[in-house]
Amino acid sequence: MTEPTADPAHALAELSRIRLDEVSLDDMLLRVATLASRSVPGAREVSVTLVRAQLGWTAAFTGDLARELDEWQYEQHRGPCLDASASGDTISVPDMTVEQRWPQWAQRAGAVGVGSSLSVGLPIQESVVGALNVYGGPANAFDPPAIAVAEHFAAYAAVALANAHLYESAATLAEQMREAMRSRAVIEQAKGIIMGERRCTPDEAFALLSKISQDSNRKVRDVAEALVARAVPRAGV
Repeated sequence: MTEPTADPAHALAELSRIRLDEVSLDDMLLRVATLASRSVPGAREVSVTLVRAQLGWTAAFTGDLARELDEWQYEQHRGPCLDASASGDTISVPDMTVEQRWPQWAQRAGAVGVGSSLSVGLPIQESVVGALNVYGGPANAFDPPAIAVAEHFAAYAAVALANAHLYESAATLAEQMREAMRSRAVIEQAKGIIMGERRCTPDEAFALLSKISQDSNRKVRDVAEALVARAVPRAGV
C-alpha cells in the first residue's frame, strides 16, 4: 500500500480553516482532491465527479489518468463514480482483474496501471450530486481505515458543494426579486398613465393592461414598458 505523504488529521484541519466564502467551488474541490491524494493510504490519483441532470463531468483532478478514467465512464453512462454519485454510497473496486460490474472500464483501468479504485458519494440532496474518486496502483489498495479517511474528505467536498448551491440559489432568488420589483414599478407607472388619461380606478387600469396583453400576446410588463416609453417623450415636450 502506498503510504500517505500528509497526515490525514492535519490535512482535514487545513480544509476546516478554509473559508468557503473566500474561495471558488472549483478551487475548494481541487484542494480537497489534492489533499486526499496525499493523505488517503494507497491513493495514486484523485478526482471529483459532479453530475447535473444525468450529465457528469470532472470538476477537479490531480492527474490526467484520473480525469481520463472518469470521462470514459461519462461516455459510457456507467461506472463506479456515476453509481456512487447517484446513490451517495461508497463503492469499492478492490481488484480490476476480477471486476464484473464494469468489466470494460476495469480492463481499461488495469491497462493504465490502476489496480483498484474507491468512489465515495457526496452526501447531499441537491440538483448537483457527485463523488470523490480515489485510484490506487495495486489491487486491494484501500483497507477500511483508508476508506474511512476518503469518506472524511468526501464530506468536506459535499459541504463545499452544498455551500455553493445555497449561494447560487440565494443569488437566483435575489435576481428574481429584483426583476419582480422592476416589473411592478413599470406596471404601476403604466397604470398611473392610464388612470390620468381615462379617469379610471387602479383596477380598471390594470384590467385594460391585461386585455391589451392578451390581445397582443405580450407580457403585461412589456405592454406597460411600451406605454411608459411613449408617454415619457410627450411629458418632456
